[in-house]
Amino acid sequence: MPLALLALAVGAFGIGTTEFAMMGLLPDVAGDLGISIPDAGHLVSAYALGVVIGAPLLAAATSRMSRRTVLIALMGLFVVGNALSALAPGENWLLAARFLSGLPHGAFFGVGAVVATGLVAPERKARSVSLMFLGLTVANIAGVPAATLVGQHLGWRATFLGVSAIGVAAIASLYLLIPRTPGHTPGGGLRGELAALRPLPVWLALGTTVTGFAALFSAYSYITPMLTDAAGYAHGSVTLLLALFGVGATAGNLLGGRLADHAMRRTLFGGLASLVAVLAAFPVLMRTEWSAAVAVVLLGTAAFVTGSPLQLMVMEKAAAAPSLASSANQAAFNLANAGGAWIGGLALAAGFGATSPALAGAGLAVLGLAVAAAGLAVDRRRAAAVAGTPGRLVATHLPAPAEHAHR
Repeated sequence: MPLALLALAVGAFGIGTTEFAMMGLLPDVAGDLGISIPDAGHLVSAYALGVVIGAPLLAAATSRMSRRTVLIALMGLFVVGNALSALAPGENWLLAARFLSGLPHGAFFGVGAVVATGLVAPERKARSVSLMFLGLTVANIAGVPAATLVGQHLGWRATFLGVSAIGVAAIASLYLLIPRTPGHTPGGGLRGELAALRPLPVWLALGTTVTGFAALFSAYSYITPMLTDAAGYAHGSVTLLLALFGVGATAGNLLGGRLADHAMRRTLFGGLASLVAVLAAFPVLMRTEWSAAVAVVLLGTAAFVTGSPLQLMVMEKAAAAPSLASSANQAAFNLANAGGAWIGGLALAAGFGATSPALAGAGLAVLGLAVAAAGLAVDRRRAAAVAGTPGRLVATHLPAPAEHAHR
């Protein structure tokens, strides 16, 4: 694998750290600014809103630029946003700075995924994407706990200054390691980029991302009350258990990348089916401390097995605008974050018990399987139409296009 993937992973590490560190710093931020915890929670939403808005817009607006230049510029915006967060004098300024910090998130991963796949042979595309995402999953193991400790001992502003320093290191890595000519061919402008997102298979792939990862966030958003109220852990143990989730996510990410290079569709369906099983077992697994720890690891593994195949699938379905499609997939991921947390909260508020968000997540994962199956059916129907052969015959003898290319 090219050393250039390390530069993408460093950027992903910084982004993952700033995205999730705020959740652990909410009490410190609220106390320093004199606001309530719920009001401080709007800072998380502001970042997510920035991701959803910035991902497709920045990817489309920079479609004619060199991808190396785009990545460096996006990371520069990331550094500015986090530095302004550290210097924000009040809540409104911090909200604006967090929104600004979120703008480059999705576009960085979107453009980065296109660059990563262009650096390797076709049979290693999914693995290259998984190595870029490795920075994001490792951030949950090391970056977020370290950022939380820094914020608690040196103040939350020091955390964002530290994240800005990571961004500067990422810029240097991108400048030194990413090839100057990554094979980018200018497209047909904004209209041409947006037109590439119109086909139904693209939307079905994005829909699979939304429903599949909403299943994860329905449970993960409420993992702390599950671990304390159901499994009986002390609050002080939750940070370590969340690091275990990062270990599972890292393992699932690497496994998914390797498997998807051989059979992308089967990896996707297998990951979603595993997610259904893990979430459905949560009420049982959360009865004891040891099985709850296993459940946290399995949740991260099952969910992130699907990350690379979903990213690659969206890019292939919108081959005329892979950067925009890949960035839109990151926006879909953050929509899943918000939607999953909302649905899990409804189950909890309805009084169905501490583990009810996991069961709601299992239902969302089943929906994700249904959307993925619809995408497969559409692909096979289109393949049959192109071949001029009855759909049943093609569906029986032709594998999904992405898998066929890797065999």
